Amino acid sequence: MALLYGLLWRLLLLLVHVNRALVAWLRVRLRSWKGRLWERAMAGLLLPVALAGFPDHHKKLDQNPDATPVPGSRAAGRRSRWLSDGRALDKLPVHIGLLVTEEEPSYPDTASLVVWCMAVGISYVSVYDNHGAFRKNNSRLLEEIVRQQQDLLGADASKCSVEFLSGADERQHHVVSCSPSVKVLSPEDGKQSIVQAAQQLCRSVENKERSSKDISVSMLDVLLRESKNVPDPELVVKFGPVDSTLGFLPWHIRLTEFISLPSHRNVSYEDLLGVLQRFGSCQQRLGH
Repeated sequence: MALLYGLLWRLLLLLVHVNRALVAWLRVRLRSWKGRLWERAMAGLLLPVALAGFPDHHKKLDQNPDATPVPGSRAAGRRSRWLSDGRALDKLPVHIGLLVTEEEPSYPDTASLVVWCMAVGISYVSVYDNHGAFRKNNSRLLEEIVRQQQDLLGADASKCSVEFLSGADERQHHVVSCSPSVKVLSPEDGKQSIVQAAQQLCRSVENKERSSKDISVSMLDVLLRESKNVPDPELVVKFGPVDSTLGFLPWHIRLTEFISLPSHRNVSYEDLLGVLQRFGSCQQRLGH
């Protein structure tokens, strides 16, 4: 009797295992069937949409069978978009300063910022760092700006020329875009220029070319502007964690709006556009 019970128990276990295997197999088949049914349903829904655009595509090919994507179309699209963004702003600075307070400047990122500023219609761009790295390596920055122009604007980069200024007497010209001026500044252009202008006035008094009564703020202002020959910056974008202007043109920034960004590295066009939009919305209330 015990042997019979043992056989029945094993038979029941076998039936349970068979039942589990059958249920698992049915589940897999059911999922596969549902997946195929879903794929067929989606194909049935999307096929009319695909066919609806197919005749137009062939029509375009029939009209111009040799038509291929134009390599410069993307660059032209960028250029058109950036110009449109510049026109859409409430106000656009004529002169913008890029103040890099970080220890190691990135030439590609700085060049991209310069190109974007010029592309939206800004006429003067000043690039400044407290260590004078851009001034010492101005040719490297110029080369990077030209390369970025070609990469970002394509054929549009050869339409106009830009004056690249890197000091009082040094000028370089290169074919880039839309005749803006790029000025590379260092601390020598800040407080040092004020000292030099003051010394010039003192020498003129000493040589009796001027009277001490002729010395005024307006005269000093004229001397300082003769060396710069650019309008005062309406906007300065400061990059980095340092909360200081670090000597950026102290005479010329009394009415300048300062806006900070965390870093100039990996900066995007959208970051710059956001700054320009903030500048466009700010109101300056000047006293008398």
